[in-house]
Amino acid sequence: MNFRTQVPISTATKPIDYNCKIILLGSCFAENIGDKFEYYKFQNTVNPFGIIFNPVSIEKMISKVVTATVFTEADIFFYNECWHSFDVHSDLSNESKEELLTSLNSILKQTKKQLQAASQVIITYGTSWVYRNIENNEIVANCHKVPQKEFKKELLSIETIKESIKQTIQFIHSLNPDSNIIFTISPVRHIKDGFVENQWSKANLISGIHQVLSQSETYFPSYEIMMDELRDYRFYAEDMLHPNQVAIDYIWERFKETSISKTAFPIMDEVESIQKSLSHKPFNPKAESHLKFELKRKEKITKLVSKYPFIKF
Repeated sequence: MNFRTQVPISTATKPIDYNCKIILLGSCFAENIGDKFEYYKFQNTVNPFGIIFNPVSIEKMISKVVTATVFTEADIFFYNECWHSFDVHSDLSNESKEELLTSLNSILKQTKKQLQAASQVIITYGTSWVYRNIENNEIVANCHKVPQKEFKKELLSIETIKESIKQTIQFIHSLNPDSNIIFTISPVRHIKDGFVENQWSKANLISGIHQVLSQSETYFPSYEIMMDELRDYRFYAEDMLHPNQVAIDYIWERFKETSISKTAFPIMDEVESIQKSLSHKPFNPKAESHLKFELKRKEKITKLVSKYPFIKF
């Protein structure tokens, strides 16, 4: 007897392997999946402009990358003893105006090269709720703790989301027509917006994506797996908003079995074996048995790196 339903997922037509170059953009869940790619030593880049939750702000950054639109002094502001940009995460903020501009424009150039080479672009949307800067009427990616009175909160319509995603796809494919774009919705609950409002937000994202999907894009149901297969608070972190590690591991396994090439599995097993051995704490570091253990691990790493020179432990 089966006591749960499982979300059906189609096998990817362009599965990921160790020759692929991957860019992940979007919410904090993009970083959770990016951590998995990093652990298994895939060639991946995660959120060069920091965590961004909404489709319009992601589109804006990709537009800047593709059109080589540089950041200028007009794009940054000074607040709370730091320079910020409303287009990027506060992790990139800087005490120096010059350093911030140099850093942002350097990231633009680097991201353009990465997009041109990327075989997969994975975009994770978190919410349809956005904050619009009242002064210039622009949607912001991050408020940087600027007082709420400076912004107007609004919900992106399905039509706006659809058009934004269309533009995002066009920008990416103008640089790299062969890249495979994978969309997913973050399973993180944005309850600060309200319980009903969170569902409304996710529904708009899902509707917007599915009105756009074509043969060159795919959808991975992270949100649906969390809601249907893992529908229990024991799969949430203590804040009851974010998936816990068990949930992240499970969603990753579903992603692995449907989106990663089976030819990559033996390499992933090798990498995991080395990673576990690196975290091993010896009782006696000078013992002969441990020295043999280290030698064997070194041989494994050398053999793996000879096949995949980009792998570094």
